[in-house]
Amino acid sequence: MKRRDFIGALAGATATTALTACGQQESAAPAAAKPMETVHWKMVTTWPKNFPGLGTGANRVAELINQMSGGRIDVKVYGAGELVGAFEVFDAVSSGHAQLGHAGAYYWKGKIPSAVFFSTVPFGLTADEMNAWLYNGGGLKLWEEAYKPFGLVPNPAGNTGTQMGGWFNKEINSLDDLKGLKMRMPGLGGEVLKKAGAIPVSLPGGEIFPSLQSGAIDATEWVGPYNDLAFGFYKVTKYYYTPGWHEPGTTMECMINEKAYNALPDDLKSIVRNAMKVANLEMLSEYTARNEEALQTLIEKHNVELRYFPDEVLKELKKLSSEVIEAEAASDPLSSKVWASQKAFMKQVTQWTNVGEGAFIRARNL
Repeated sequence: MKRRDFIGALAGATATTALTACGQQESAAPAAAKPMETVHWKMVTTWPKNFPGLGTGANRVAELINQMSGGRIDVKVYGAGELVGAFEVFDAVSSGHAQLGHAGAYYWKGKIPSAVFFSTVPFGLTADEMNAWLYNGGGLKLWEEAYKPFGLVPNPAGNTGTQMGGWFNKEINSLDDLKGLKMRMPGLGGEVLKKAGAIPVSLPGGEIFPSLQSGAIDATEWVGPYNDLAFGFYKVTKYYYTPGWHEPGTTMECMINEKAYNALPDDLKSIVRNAMKVANLEMLSEYTARNEEALQTLIEKHNVELRYFPDEVLKELKKLSSEVIEAEAASDPLSSKVWASQKAFMKQVTQWTNVGEGAFIRARNL
């Protein structure tokens, strides 16, 4: 082959190869990824819209899910009464009318007797101990078992810490002072009050102040200074009692509609549940930071009288609490199973709490 013909043939082959390669690259290149559709979820709550601590805690869950998912899940929050009533949250999420519900599990005692144990029990676990039981002591698995028949996935999503004992217009010097008293108190605490001769009343937060003002109830508990100051209970009651024997470490829940949850890819499932873990920590931190400041405002600015329940009253309430809890556990197989788990864990963990934090706090107060 002549040199000129060889060079021409080589050039032609090179061009053909280049075009072929180019064509292969074009056909092998993936199509442009379609943008993922945004999942729109509704969250209903038992709290007044934007109420400090509880309402804003629900908002925070939604905000974290929105941020952590990069906008792939958009959650809109509805306060009590906006989409459904405060005590209709469970049914709304179970039915799929809403995908998320932020509440207190003890509100659903009539539907699931064991639900109260996932919120708080009188003279029970503190906030840190509740988290330990739920995350590391098998509590969350039991909670999932309890909610499974209703198509719900439960999660801890906040904690108020130890609450206050309540607002009264008379001194509580003995158990007799509770007899006939109409007091707002839900959950097992209300059952203990009933056993002590009081008349427990279950009311959502937004109805408590007008009920106190009108005389429909004589006393109330809500949460603690941070929230109680916001509700203005000091305007209609005089005595503020501690400790909150009935709610030593109250867990807030965020339940997910199971079908909506299962429709998510694994990464979004993880984001949703981890967002709730973050919110769980943040709420407890907020209450710990805000309660003392609010308490001083109540005492110094609004002349509220801080009182301590007498030891004899607490001893009697503790005795009645044990009777109520054991009876509650015996009335339902799952409640019995849950209480057995929590009671065994409490026996174990409180030994360390007393040796660790308890001993240190006593030393710090010397």
